[in-house]
Amino acid sequence: MKPQRHSKDLYYLGISREVSTRSTCFRRAIGAIIVRDDQIVSTGYVGAPRKTKDSLQHGFCLRDRLGIPHGQRYELCRSVHAEQNALINAARAGVSLLGGDMYIYGSDPDGEKPIDAFPCFICKKMLINAGLTRVVCSTADGGSKIFLTEDWIRDWRERDIVDDEHQYGKKP
Repeated sequence: MKPQRHSKDLYYLGISREVSTRSTCFRRAIGAIIVRDDQIVSTGYVGAPRKTKDSLQHGFCLRDRLGIPHGQRYELCRSVHAEQNALINAARAGVSLLGGDMYIYGSDPDGEKPIDAFPCFICKKMLINAGLTRVVCSTADGGSKIFLTEDWIRDWRERDIVDDEHQYGKKP
């Protein structure tokens, strides 16, 4: 009997799950990897900018203390999003991302319960401009959802950004 082999998408999503364990956010653990030509070229997780104190070191979440709901006012967060850190880490290494795919895994802070780890509007714009092709995200039901950046571009041309259906922090 031959053991079952995971698909590439599940394999890479599993690696992004492991990356998420480095997150320093009290609200969510999120990890992202970028794959190009079937090779991991960058990783990122939710965390404060280099050489600064993160929420764990401070001992509290600034956004919780300010009463800011999920999915709002990202500029008042100490952390850089996992997607942003993966893009930044690739840039620091001089790695091209054109035609690559991003895998994003998110869960509650304990890593027990998966979430819909869909990129926020700011990250979506960055992923489009970085030249990525696909974005594979974990979902709350333990599965995954695949987004094509060309679909985001088409949708935004026709309906504009405010009509986006898959928004991080959006309540069903």
